[in-house]
Amino acid sequence: MFLKKLALIGIFLSLPGCSEQPWNNPYAENTVQQPILFSSFSAPPKHLDTVISYSSNEWGISSQIVEPLLQYHYFKQPYTLEPLTLQAMPEQVYLNNDEVQVSANSNDIVFTEYRFKLKDNIQFQPHPAFVKTADNDYPLHHLSEKALQNIVNMTDFSEVASRPLRASDYVYAIKRMGYAKNHSPILGSMQEYIVGLKAFTENLKDLPKDKIDLRSLEISGVKVINDFEFTIRIHGQYPQFIYWLSMNFFAPVPWEAIAFYNQPGLVKKNITYDTYPVGTGPYMLVENNPNKRMRLLANPNYHHGFYPTEGLAEKADAALLKDAGKPLPFIKELIYSLEKESVPLWNKFMQGYYDASGVSSDNFDQAVSIGGNGSMNLTAEMQDRDIQFLNTIEPSIFYFGFNMADEVVGGYSEKQRKLRQALSLAINYEEYISIFLNGRGVAAQGPIPPGIWGFQEGEKGVNPILYDWKNGQAQRKSITEAKRLLAEAGYPNGKKPDGTKLTLHYDTAATGPDSKAQLNWYRKQFEKLGVELVIRGTDYNRFQEKVRNAKVQLFSWGWNADYPDPENFLFLLAGENAPINNQGTGVNAANYDNPEYNQLFKQMKSLENGEERQVIIEKMLQILRADAPWAWGLHPKSLVLYHGWYQNVWANPLANNTLKYKKLDEALRFKQQQTWNQPVVWPLWLLLLGAVLISYPLVRGYRARQRAVIQTEVNR
Repeated sequence: MFLKKLALIGIFLSLPGCSEQPWNNPYAENTVQQPILFSSFSAPPKHLDTVISYSSNEWGISSQIVEPLLQYHYFKQPYTLEPLTLQAMPEQVYLNNDEVQVSANSNDIVFTEYRFKLKDNIQFQPHPAFVKTADNDYPLHHLSEKALQNIVNMTDFSEVASRPLRASDYVYAIKRMGYAKNHSPILGSMQEYIVGLKAFTENLKDLPKDKIDLRSLEISGVKVINDFEFTIRIHGQYPQFIYWLSMNFFAPVPWEAIAFYNQPGLVKKNITYDTYPVGTGPYMLVENNPNKRMRLLANPNYHHGFYPTEGLAEKADAALLKDAGKPLPFIKELIYSLEKESVPLWNKFMQGYYDASGVSSDNFDQAVSIGGNGSMNLTAEMQDRDIQFLNTIEPSIFYFGFNMADEVVGGYSEKQRKLRQALSLAINYEEYISIFLNGRGVAAQGPIPPGIWGFQEGEKGVNPILYDWKNGQAQRKSITEAKRLLAEAGYPNGKKPDGTKLTLHYDTAATGPDSKAQLNWYRKQFEKLGVELVIRGTDYNRFQEKVRNAKVQLFSWGWNADYPDPENFLFLLAGENAPINNQGTGVNAANYDNPEYNQLFKQMKSLENGEERQVIIEKMLQILRADAPWAWGLHPKSLVLYHGWYQNVWANPLANNTLKYKKLDEALRFKQQQTWNQPVVWPLWLLLLGAVLISYPLVRGYRARQRAVIQTEVNR
């Protein structure tokens, strides 16, 4: 019997070898052999309603589902807009006060009218909201509780339909934006430009949602011409408005979807437009389980998207155009799994169970080696697995700000400027990038990041207050220069006129254990000047409130580009956007308010890119660098690793809808997973052998005793 048990254990241990499925595969059998992308999310998206959503993790999902009028070309640099659902780029017509057309250079321009013509072959995804009877009734818009009893997600609806995209769907979306109770974050900005939007919002402010049919209401500056044409009229000239048209706020919304999701039974189940948006994009969301996974399927009605045929940078891999002109998407399903911790995410990537991954500081040395010239290269381990990477400077800035309304670090006198200049020089962001970001960033010379029009390369772009240009590169000035500026500001060796130490306060929401080293680093930067830095930690909501009410002295914050225009960064320091000038609202957290800068900003933002605009931007940067409302900080670099089977991968930080271009070699992925995840069974065999060796004397002794007992009985 003992030997039989050993034989059964041996058979059990040999069973995995009969299956192709690795022991540790987290997915259903054979799914890895399908064109399915496996990715992850660390925090569930809060909003997917395009009127409300404004976070990058939310747009990463919704941008695969919905389609605004324009998109960024996948490859072209600088960032270039192109039609998405339009036949061509929108026509712009300039009108005077009598609504008579004038030239673009006229001084009589009062309105700019954008004219749009949609493609006529675009369909919405299949959805129960579109199911309609012969007499134009929508039976699934008024479902009983019994009919909804077994509905958990969108795949539970057996009956679906579709309809063509119409101009009225884009106009309906703008109306939803204009209804204040939908809390669109860009409503205030758009009210300044879209003619009639402010009045539209005011007229609806007291009406509850269930009493409004937005289809019957009009915005004076937004007109439907026919099923495929409409116009938007804005006040004056605002060239940057076209960038807003590439954002999900301007994605079409079918009224049928809103009517369908407004059913109380669906709202109770959290099946709403905010959890399951409806679009014309390459994918449709079929499962939204924030505690487990999100699942998207290819939209069977998507026929108007094709892979780019040109625009690739000269030094880029020509293989990126091997699919030129082919219909999209290539991947048929997207599965996002919840991963709260970076360690299991990284391990699954290394096992081949995620197709791409970011790199945390803990895994950086395993993935990347830094060359003598500061260049990044993959380690031998990564290269052996045919892992590749993209390293891109993000169109964003992380800055250290001074509250210009503060009586110590604020103000515009020469001494106050020199204090901020001295502190800015002492905060060595090259060192910060090396220590805390593993070299993944570049020190900022001003508010405009690389890749955004107006940014100057080389010596022209250097901040002369903080840097010298030597041997073809920018070199931060010495701490001796910072001490000289500090003395001229009235604080020699960090001492105030009364001989006491200058003490400054830094407010931050970064209070966790991981932030301790960074906060200590900031203290040391100020200690170099003899200045004491006091850290005042708080939660993020309280931190935001203190910034809005100008109750901070020093702080750090950041900004990601909404659109690739210098206005989107220079407006962060426009006086009109300072919270102290707007009852606690505004993006100018430093409360910087220089009249000369403000005037130049107004001139600059209405100009097209060109020499005149560049000259004005240079004047603005000179003013900012002298006033030093920020210590400028850094532009972060993103580092993404991806396996060799994940193809057509290109970095475009402003484009959120790029999964449709990606491609998988599923056979190679399956083969590599088999290779990398072979079960290690020898410890089990060793354990079994040990058990046998230990058990054998016991069994032998037991049998000997049994024989002795039997012999005794026989002798009796």
